[in-house]
Amino acid sequence: MKKFDSIAFLSELISIPSYSKEESITADLIWKTFSDFGTDPQRYQNNVWVWGNNSDPSQPSLLLNSHHDTVNPGKGWNRDPFTPIISDGKLFGLGSNDAGGALVSLMDVFLQLYREKLPFNLVFAATAEEEISGNGGITSVIDRIGKISMAIVGEPTQMKPAIAEKGLVVLDCKSIGKSGHAAQQNGENAIYKALQDIDWFRNFRFDKNSPTLGDVHMAVTIINGGSQHNVVPEECTFVVDVRTTNAYTNEEVVELIDSHVQSEIKPRSLRLQPTGISETHPFSKTIHVLGL
Repeated sequence: MKKFDSIAFLSELISIPSYSKEESITADLIWKTFSDFGTDPQRYQNNVWVWGNNSDPSQPSLLLNSHHDTVNPGKGWNRDPFTPIISDGKLFGLGSNDAGGALVSLMDVFLQLYREKLPFNLVFAATAEEEISGNGGITSVIDRIGKISMAIVGEPTQMKPAIAEKGLVVLDCKSIGKSGHAAQQNGENAIYKALQDIDWFRNFRFDKNSPTLGDVHMAVTIINGGSQHNVVPEECTFVVDVRTTNAYTNEEVVELIDSHVQSEIKPRSLRLQPTGISETHPFSKTIHVLGL
């Protein structure tokens, strides 16, 4: 069987823009590559997956997964983000680290083991919309892929195995005041009310922490308020990024926040719950034995 050239393939991926929701061409490339290697890839929208050759429904199944979408290039780029360049032993280009390196490494592992008879089933999935937590990504295909016992997810972790991942809740918050004229010092300033809650988000510490994930972290990331210089604002909106741990459910975190702040809060979604395996799990023990 021909050898998979991971560096050449990652270079080709880098050269193709694949922003979230715009990954169709890289999905084409991934599908064609698996097909050229004699596998039977499946596809739904911009997600591609393929099962090992000796799959047995009676065995547990291990999923190898990473994403092929990227964020837009930031202003800090000092070279063309879509021109792959190897310098000092490193491959530079948009998506080379997050998560192209992990993606092609898992592809290489899968292709090497595709025809092997293993004590478990092996399935690989290259999924879309990870960077925006979109509904067209892994959540849209996990039931289509089939029953999965466990997954190894490729992400940039400085080559350190991670057995748990924080959840995410994004809160849209609104502080309501009363409009007035700035010169008359009347009205109720919504920005001042919002600042009280923002100060709470900055300083509050949750009672429980996770042995693997630590503390729940909250950060105010966007704020908007006011319409003109001489009008006391009656509304101020701000956004809070909340990284949850398995010490709480996302629902519990939102309920606790709501009991402490005066602003109206609305979570965009509660589906991105924290996940992980215990430190006593066989996989965790194997990582420890290997010294990873």
